[in-house]
Amino acid sequence: MSKIILENMEFHAFHGCLDHEKQLGNTFIISVSMELNIEKAGKTDELHDTLNYQLVYDVVKEQMEIPSKLIEHVGQRILDSIFNGFPQIKKLKVKLSKLNPPLGAKVQNVSIELKKAR
Repeated sequence: MSKIILENMEFHAFHGCLDHEKQLGNTFIISVSMELNIEKAGKTDELHDTLNYQLVYDVVKEQMEIPSKLIEHVGQRILDSIFNGFPQIKKLKVKLSKLNPPLGAKVQNVSIELKKAR
């Protein structure tokens, strides 16, 4: 088993409960770690023998464009969409971070991490 990891994808999105978050948006960082068998691709050098991570990025981007109040909701949508859309993934981990959350103090980010396995 091997991993394909998309690290630190950055999006400007409109997730949050506060009005200014919905209007101005914020910066979000997402990393996706996928466990799957890529041995065949290592031998054939053919894209169809592995996971096309451009398609995974497209799923993340699509979900990030849907405004939500909670990052938990966004993260779950991303996790479910990737897991259901790519059956070759055996284990999946999604980490979503909201930079500079409005907590009344200096906080670099708040993050959630979700996991799923077959």
